[in-house]
Amino acid sequence: MLVNADFSRRIVVTPDQYNWVASPQSGVERVMLDRIGEEQARATSIVRYAAGSHFPDHAHPRGEEIFVLSGTFSERDEHYQAGWYLRNPPGSIHRPSSAEGAVIFVKLRQMHPGDRHRVRIDTRDPAFWQHQGRREVCPLFSSNTEQVCLQRLSPGEALFEGQIDGAELLVLTGNLVVGKRSCDRGSWVRLPVGDCPEIIAGPQGATCYLKAGHLADWALEA
Repeated sequence: MLVNADFSRRIVVTPDQYNWVASPQSGVERVMLDRIGEEQARATSIVRYAAGSHFPDHAHPRGEEIFVLSGTFSERDEHYQAGWYLRNPPGSIHRPSSAEGAVIFVKLRQMHPGDRHRVRIDTRDPAFWQHQGRREVCPLFSSNTEQVCLQRLSPGEALFEGQIDGAELLVLTGNLVVGKRSCDRGSWVRLPVGDCPEIIAGPQGATCYLKAGHLADWALEA
């Protein structure tokens, strides 16, 4: 299965374009943002857990990255509310579930094989945020192959200046204008290597998840 698998193209998916598809597990649906493969796939998705739904124990050979968007997401007896960022490194095993229901942003099979970092960050905690010029930034993870953070932009502030080395973002609050396209909360954008995007925060400002550096190898393969 191929979904938005051409990494040389700019991709924008807004919430009105969401196509919810049932997963093999009862009560769990997903929106496939990009995907290469079938059930064992390199994939980026929005995943929705109905109340009481769960997966059995399973492994992630190439890792899993999660940001909780709403509700409470659980792994056995650990419970994560909206705003938590999680990284389960390659080879990790977990049993995800949600008693009350949850929506999460998930990236599968996209970590470096040598990554051994298990990360748990509550981005609602002000201690994780720092000022960088006009904006606030919450660093989530950084390595030689990827940089992940949340960025809180002031109204009218540009997210980038000039050409970028590929990036991916998810609008968490507010609004971003990408070129001439309005992207509200829940919009996902993937920007190819060498793009010069004009992305401006709307009149209420915006907060977004931002990941960079991870698309260079895929650009070479495209």
